[in-house]
Parts: sequence; C-alpha cells; structure tokens
Amino acid sequence: MNTDDNKNLDDQEINLDIVSKKISGFLQSMNRNIFLMIQFVLKHIILLGFLILVGFGTGLYLDKTQKTYKSSIIVRPNFESTDYLYSKIELLNAKIKDNDTLFLKSIGIQNPSKLMNIEISPIVDIYKFISGTGNKENDQNFQILKLMAEDGDITKIISEKTTSKNYAFHKITYNTKALASRKEIIEPLLNYLDKNMYYSNVKKIYVNNILVKIEANKSIISQIDGLLNNFSSQNATDQRNDRLVYYNENTQLNDLINTKNALVAETGQLQLEIQSLDRIIKENSSTINIRNTKSINGKLKFVLPFLFVFGYLVFFFFLSFYKKQAVIYSKEK
Repeated sequence: MNTDDNKNLDDQEINLDIVSKKISGFLQSMNRNIFLMIQFVLKHIILLGFLILVGFGTGLYLDKTQKTYKSSIIVRPNFESTDYLYSKIELLNAKIKDNDTLFLKSIGIQNPSKLMNIEISPIVDIYKFISGTGNKENDQNFQILKLMAEDGDITKIISEKTTSKNYAFHKITYNTKALASRKEIIEPLLNYLDKNMYYSNVKKIYVNNILVKIEANKSIISQIDGLLNNFSSQNATDQRNDRLVYYNENTQLNDLINTKNALVAETGQLQLEIQSLDRIIKENSSTINIRNTKSINGKLKFVLPFLFVFGYLVFFFFLSFYKKQAVIYSKEK
C-alpha cells in the first residue's frame, strides 16, 4: 500500500511539473510575441502613422462628400390595391438597379441618378387588423389568424407576406446619394402610382356608392326627424287637452332614436372615409432626407485607417512568409 501511495504522489508531482512547465512556456511565448509586436511597431511607426493619417483623411473626405439619405412615405392602398402597389414598387426598384434613367424620367422623377433603391414594407398593426369596428370582416380576420396560429409561430405569421399585405398602412422607403426634394421624387412617385385605369374606374364607382349611401342616410334621418316631430306635437296637444297618456314600452320610439343615432354615426364615418379616397394610393405622411448613419456610413474616417493598417500587416507578413519559404526551398534544392 505504501508503495502505491508513493507512486501516486510521484505521478502527481510529475503532472504538476509538466503543467507548470507548459504554463511557463506559454507565458514566455506570450512575452516574446508582445516584444516582437512592440518591436515591429517601433520599427515601422512612421509608415503606420502615415497610413493612419491617410486613412483618416480619406475617410473624413468621403464622409463629407459621399453622404446618403433615407426618406419614407406612409401610404394607404385603397380599393384593394395592395398587390398592385407592391408590384409597382418592385418594378421601380428593378429599374433603379438597371440604371434605367429614361424610364424614371418618363414617370416624372427628376435627377434619377440620385436614387439608390426603393423598398416597401407593411406597418404591422395586428390589433387594428383583428378588431377594427367589430364588423363581420374583422371577425373573419380574427378567426383566420387564430387558426393559422395553431400551426405555427404567431410572430412569423403576422409579419409574413400573405398576412402583411392585409394591413391598412405600408411604408415606402428610398435611399438617395444626395439631398432630394419632395417635388423631385415623392410627388412624381405618387402620381405614377395613381395612374391605373382599372383602379380609377373602381374609385369612381366606390366613391359614388358612398355618396349614394350618405344621401340615403340623410333622407332616412330626415324622415325619422319628421316622425319624432309629429310625436312631439301630438304629445303637446294631448297635454293641453289634459289627457293622461300611457306609452307601451313595445312602441318603436326607442328603435327610431337608436336607428337615427346609428345612421348619424355611419354617415359621419363615411364622410371621413371619402376624404381618403381621392387617390388610389393615398399618402398619410412622409419624412425626407434623414442622414443614413447605419453600417459604415459616416464612419469611414475610423474604418479606413484600420483597413489600411490591416492591409499593410497582411502584405508584410505574406512577404515575410514568402521570403522564408523561398530560402528553405533554395537550400533544399
């Protein structure tokens, strides 16, 4: 037993000694690498400083001259024209990528060379999508969404293309190489989207139907007012004749008042709605010329010095490796 214990102790001492030597060797290697790095920097400090200054100066110049700007328009597609809107934006983006300035000028966009790209995305409003005014269509939306959520991730479902196209509002975003006024891009873009014979005819019919509905509601409200006025006059006459009149709760008086209130509310809603139906793609709001600072935009004065120094280091170590291998190869030969 004592022999085994002594052997285990010796093995542990050997293991500790090996670990200690490895740690010591690692620290010495680290110290050596740090020394070589400092030596390299001191030896090439003038060139490295020059590269940093050139990179900073070049980056500063590019940050001031190569500015990009982001603009966006929030729109509402009317008359179920969402698919039409998305297809038009995809077409415009393709024309921009192809640098088809003739097409862009033909639709009224001034200085199309400023445009870098254009995109569209839905403004996710799931609560409005499933609630709204509580009508039959909204109830159907809720049931469909509920059914779809049982078989998948609700977050993915509400943002996927099929669902998102049913949201009321969408954001058109475009990037430009320079400042661009509303007159240069937004107005021609909206006019271009508004030129469609099919949806123009649908708009006329739809607006006309709303106007007819408003006039019909006003006529019914006027008739209800007439009935209520007759009732008030009759009630006043009965009171003058000192007659005690009892009214049955089953009379249609309350129904008339409730009907009138509903028609007044509906008419007001229709009058508000018709204000947003003057265009196929109705603009809600817009923001233009927001400086794009994402990614490396506006940060080149910090990025380029790093890239220049890194590039030099890669070149230096590649050249050093090549020279060493060339010497070894020549000796072997």
